[in-house]
Amino acid sequence: MRPRLVIVGAGPRGTGLLERIAANAPELYAGSGLDIHLVDPHPPGGGRIWREEQSPLLWMNSHAEDVTMFTDDTVRMDGPVREGPTLHEWAALDGRTFADRRIQGRYLRFVYERALAELPPHITVRHHPTRALRVGGPREGRQQVWLEGRTRPLLADLVILALGHLDAELEPEQAELAAYARAHGLVHLPPDFTADSDLSALGPGEPVLVRGFGLAFVDLMVLLTEGRGGRYDGDTYLPSGREPVLYVGSRRGVPYHSKIGYDWTGDRPPLPRFLGPAEIRELRSRPDGFDFRRDVWPLVEKELGFAHYHRLFTAHPERTASAWADFEEKYAAASGPADLDALIAAAVPDPADRLDLTALDHPLAGVRHASPEDFQDGLRAYIEADLARRHDPSFSPDLGVFLGLLSVYGQLVRLGDIGPWWHGFFSCLASGPPGPRLRQMLALSRAGLLRFLGADMAVTAEDGVFRASSPTVPGHSVTARALVEARLPAPTVGRARDPLLRELHADGAAETPEGLLRVDPRDGRVLDGAGRPHPRRFALGPYTDARTPGAFTRPRTGGPAFRQNDATARAALAFLRAGAGHAAA
Repeated sequence: MRPRLVIVGAGPRGTGLLERIAANAPELYAGSGLDIHLVDPHPPGGGRIWREEQSPLLWMNSHAEDVTMFTDDTVRMDGPVREGPTLHEWAALDGRTFADRRIQGRYLRFVYERALAELPPHITVRHHPTRALRVGGPREGRQQVWLEGRTRPLLADLVILALGHLDAELEPEQAELAAYARAHGLVHLPPDFTADSDLSALGPGEPVLVRGFGLAFVDLMVLLTEGRGGRYDGDTYLPSGREPVLYVGSRRGVPYHSKIGYDWTGDRPPLPRFLGPAEIRELRSRPDGFDFRRDVWPLVEKELGFAHYHRLFTAHPERTASAWADFEEKYAAASGPADLDALIAAAVPDPADRLDLTALDHPLAGVRHASPEDFQDGLRAYIEADLARRHDPSFSPDLGVFLGLLSVYGQLVRLGDIGPWWHGFFSCLASGPPGPRLRQMLALSRAGLLRFLGADMAVTAEDGVFRASSPTVPGHSVTARALVEARLPAPTVGRARDPLLRELHADGAAETPEGLLRVDPRDGRVLDGAGRPHPRRFALGPYTDARTPGAFTRPRTGGPAFRQNDATARAALAFLRAGAGHAAA
């Protein structure tokens, strides 16, 4: 039989992997036959999340010019660069447009079809529009991939799991709230991809508690307002009368920061500087392991500070009290937080120009408001200030920090599972909503359809209702008969509803303390409990401990997902070539 590769998941990860197979095949797999089987119930290219059949009201949260599926010479990989158009180039959009997700789905379909066209003629691809249920087979032999609706498995020499976001069983607290809702006729919507949620139970004019203030909340807000016939006239929202009233809170109690609304000019900070490959190798080599807060975070903090101050000193020198070369030398030599604080205080006169990562992560820490109305005014002012700052190039050190965040994430993926906090921190600063969405929040707030609850939101179920409160407004609480958990399910192996992942774990695949699938950081091979890489099973995506910042890459930023896809594609092709040669012999 011809060698066979099964890829489970045909969304952006599976599509990117196919592009890398096409790019590397001329070098690594010339002249040998190969059958590739893609398994995904959703269309290849967009997959579930980016499918073309969804509401046109739902946008991407990146400018069209900042989205690419193609490599460039900034990607550190062994395979060849195959350049291609960004989203805005392909779709002939203004680069600053926030395209709707259906357009992105069409772009991904183009990438998929181009990858197919670039495969050598001896490599074939077949799509199976169904789900993979489990993978079996011996470590040293052909694998069996069981598909829904089929009585016989697909046989595979290699299997690559390129799964995206998956449904999950409820966490204990959510399960208790769901049980209470069933017993008392309430509505509880668990974490989900918002476009797939049934929102029909959220009635017009009814109060709805929402826990989560990130991108899932933005989608929910859009579908329950414009999606129900409302519209915006400038900065005023004109309701249809079919909207519920949303009461939203979260751990931070504020929305993610707006996307930055200006372009980079001048020199970029030379990154990585304090957290690069050498530091990652040293951390990984420690026999007793490392602690994120003690060993990693100081390097992250220094790297982000370096990116911030490089931009401040080189683009806005009039706001500094020393030359950049002098500051950089002392910054590099500083041995601890106290030294850094003293250096920065002397060299950067205005506190507004200093980077305070703690304040960014806890903007409402210690903030108290005397009444709910006082807090509505306060949070509207916070959002307005954030919008103004993120669209004002005089605050361009923020863009320097953004580039620093991308660099740091590209390094941290090599460390494995570092816990969920970092991903949330990164998302809040670097992966927030478009500015127009925050302006819509302000309009909905003024219209009385969006109410802010505060930080450290607590939810209880009592007296036949859900009750939410926050220390931001002491003594105040809100009751409702509906609660929405506005976030994606946590990507854990143990609670995944996907039977394939559960079976994989039962078959010996290891998970991290946070529940992520452990993979070899070099090429994505699945690890067992003893740390041995499986020779025939690979995994890429958000449920692994090599998760990357997002589904797509900003051009010319090194793209850790590209690096991973390339390494996995090359390892797979090399393995399959050796197997094909052995079989021929």
